[in-house]
Amino acid sequence: MIYKDKRRAAFKSGDAKANTLDPEEVSRFNQLAEEWWKPDGAFKVVHSFNETRVEKLSQTLPAMMDRDSAAESPLDGLSLLDVGCGAGIVSEPMARLGAAVTAIDASEQNVLIAGEHAERSGLHIDYRHALPEDIARDGVQFDLVMSLEVVEHVADVQVFLEILSTLVKPGGALVIGTLNRTPISFVKAIIGAEYVMRWLPKGTHSWRKFVRPSELDAVLLPRGFRVTERCGVDLNIFTRKWSITRSMSATYLQFYTRDAD
Repeated sequence: MIYKDKRRAAFKSGDAKANTLDPEEVSRFNQLAEEWWKPDGAFKVVHSFNETRVEKLSQTLPAMMDRDSAAESPLDGLSLLDVGCGAGIVSEPMARLGAAVTAIDASEQNVLIAGEHAERSGLHIDYRHALPEDIARDGVQFDLVMSLEVVEHVADVQVFLEILSTLVKPGGALVIGTLNRTPISFVKAIIGAEYVMRWLPKGTHSWRKFVRPSELDAVLLPRGFRVTERCGVDLNIFTRKWSITRSMSATYLQFYTRDAD
């Protein structure tokens, strides 16, 4: 469980001691940074998964902000923070939807790769080698905050979520994408993806660090957030296609709105 230590003080904006960085995880992703944009690289399966994820985000985020998802730039005029952006595989599509994107990552190599790719693509994205606590200390808030496939890699999930909650403007939206801690996710994400199919490098995930939806709610709901939608993102092993599903037994997306007051 991730909430055993009741003695831990809740994060407060400006807390110099807050630290969500896990050095081992950052080292692993630094070594893999060059693989992000390779069509047949280590993250090949992530790109096919990402297409389905981005399609869902492109429909849901505008609706959460009372925008028309069919518009040419449905996120125009909105600020968006991508926490744990990797090499920008979600940051770039959000920028194309019109959002003013700030994207941060604990891996300096990821940020360098992301910036170079965005420049070649003609996109302006404010990439920073930073942790969410660095942004929180500046007192900046965003209309939209997303952190996708990141919470299972941080040092302290509760502190990480508390920090994210401070970065969302009142009336804004927060999206968390991660892996549920279930027997099914162990079979699919660890045994299947890393050892049998070898879609991901071995050691990419630790099942004990997967996070249940109820654990996200336990931190965020008392802090003025409400769930507006939740869904799974699942792979059909026969067609090799990803789809949005009702089942959240493995990979899932959870959408929150922060109260306006």
